[in-house]
Amino acid sequence: MLSNSSILLTGGTGSFGHTFVPMTLAKYNPKRLVIYSRDEMKQWEMAKLFKDDRRVRFFIGDIRDRERLYRALDGIDQVVHAAATKIVPTAEYNPFECVKTNIIGAMNLIDACIDKGIKRVVALSTDKASSPVNLYGATKLASDKMFVAGNSYAGGHDTRFSVVRYGNVMGSRGSVIPFFQSIKDAGVLPITDARMTRFMITLEQGVELVWHAFEDMQGGEIYVKKIPSMNITDIAKAVAPTARQEFIGIRPGEKLHEQMIGVEDALHTYEYSEHFKILPAIHGWSSDPYRIKDGIKVKGDFMYASDNNQDWMTIPQLEAWIAANVSKIGLP
Repeated sequence: MLSNSSILLTGGTGSFGHTFVPMTLAKYNPKRLVIYSRDEMKQWEMAKLFKDDRRVRFFIGDIRDRERLYRALDGIDQVVHAAATKIVPTAEYNPFECVKTNIIGAMNLIDACIDKGIKRVVALSTDKASSPVNLYGATKLASDKMFVAGNSYAGGHDTRFSVVRYGNVMGSRGSVIPFFQSIKDAGVLPITDARMTRFMITLEQGVELVWHAFEDMQGGEIYVKKIPSMNITDIAKAVAPTARQEFIGIRPGEKLHEQMIGVEDALHTYEYSEHFKILPAIHGWSSDPYRIKDGIKVKGDFMYASDNNQDWMTIPQLEAWIAANVSKIGLP
């Protein structure tokens, strides 16, 4: 699917893009891999890393700008949509900006992809889109619904849309591990709540889930990777074993536990060896054998959350991961 094709990645200068680009170049050898984003300095810095690779191109633009998207999509076969306003407190205090990017931007991309004849589109989602309690999660839920419905919205066009959803990305810019790393020398780590749990996924696993979606999708699926959970206090111990933990309370819009599949979605969810698939509730697509394939229907009361997970990461396991990835933690 991706081999010798032209791929556009929105929001491509972020942590995901810095992992997706080299991994995809190495595995699939695409004809072109276009980074579409609005920050010229981040593009400038990223371009230095790929200055000798003619397959990597850079295109300044904002997903809020429909006309610019249409121009960027010329000759493109597949799209990975990673652009988003994603910091929870930022979205709470700047709701209009979050809506413009995460909802209106998604609408622009869906329309442009259909009109330009893009073959496949995979959009990145978040645990916060499942039973959302903050604006960021609500906008991503709306975005997920639009990408799922985009498959019927496309009508007779061949464009197909799917979504991948995962939780806390280990070591990504703005996440908890690089934050703890940056302040650990002070000897005190702020903990929102001792009960808090988080899913743990690496950027490489996130990229592989996107690849799987491209190979497997019929259109409208939400892919959820099976990953371990960890308690926030254990994450702190793995980063700074001797630091004192100071409890400060939950931030605006924050959840105690991450949830990627709610009980409301159980009716349409199937389990596979390494992931789950939430199938579309519309058009009877959740009973489509081409979408189900070899999946096993989950129980009616099924819920996939970081506190009821069967798989847990230990402190030594996270310590080993940090030691192996210390040079990359917190980078774009």
